[in-house]
Amino acid sequence: MSIEVKNISKSYGAQKALDNVSFSVKNGEIVGFLGPNGAGKSTLMKILTTFITADQGKAEVNGNDVITSQKAVQKTVGYLPEHNPLYLDLYVREYLAFNADVYKVHKSRIEEVIQLTGLSTESHKKIGQLSKGYRQRVGLATALLHNPDVLILDEPTTGLDPNQLVEIRDLIKNIGKNKTVFLSTHIMQEVEAICNRVIIINNGKIVTDKKLNTLVQEQQEQTIEVEFDKIVNADTLNDIPNLKTVKNNHGFVWELIFETEQDMRPVVFDFAQEKGLKILQLNLKNKNLEQIFREQTNIK
Repeated sequence: MSIEVKNISKSYGAQKALDNVSFSVKNGEIVGFLGPNGAGKSTLMKILTTFITADQGKAEVNGNDVITSQKAVQKTVGYLPEHNPLYLDLYVREYLAFNADVYKVHKSRIEEVIQLTGLSTESHKKIGQLSKGYRQRVGLATALLHNPDVLILDEPTTGLDPNQLVEIRDLIKNIGKNKTVFLSTHIMQEVEAICNRVIIINNGKIVTDKKLNTLVQEQQEQTIEVEFDKIVNADTLNDIPNLKTVKNNHGFVWELIFETEQDMRPVVFDFAQEKGLKILQLNLKNKNLEQIFREQTNIK
């Protein structure tokens, strides 16, 4: 396993940030670690990167204990914290050279990470002159300098514009082809685009840990938006089997919510034919990750 977490708990005074958390991450997985603010995400990431210690439990990265083998963990982990710490007065290459000395890696690695993270055109500039997107690239380049097996990224796309989001997303996906990536984010579209597994934490406890496609497919509720060619009474629509709720959005457009895994579109077509109705449009609107997240974390 790349990451192994067993019964980890951590408190700050009376506040319990992590409550008996356990999970494991296999080599090569890209895992999205989700949760509301204050759920315990950053605390766990700091434990995995040896910045802080847990009160109880055990954690290993690449088989190295985060307490008894801290140096070994630090050698195998690349970490980008939420607030990317950079020396703004240093040039990009100068900053990477400084960190290469810290990691004791060959200077040739600097050119490799500059190419990998797309920093070539900006590498002659001071970090303070760079956009937020390129500063994130510098942070990623630094995290990759020592060629770690595991990347831990805490909110890597915070504050980026839409174009920068796509660039950093593609960069992380590319890096994830050869490394284990464990990332925290509030942007659900990023998780859907990058990750193959989702772990959701709420109030310090894991509430969901599943493959992304499994999580979406498991949802029992199915929403169909349908437009008929004339007025339909809500009571008439209630004759459709497995119908949980019905709502008139506007005019002849209805939102039908079914509680079943069965594809109800053919059933709606049969209903319309039986009632002498024509369907002008019909759309299946499955739950996305954001809706699932809100339900799992009880956000109204």
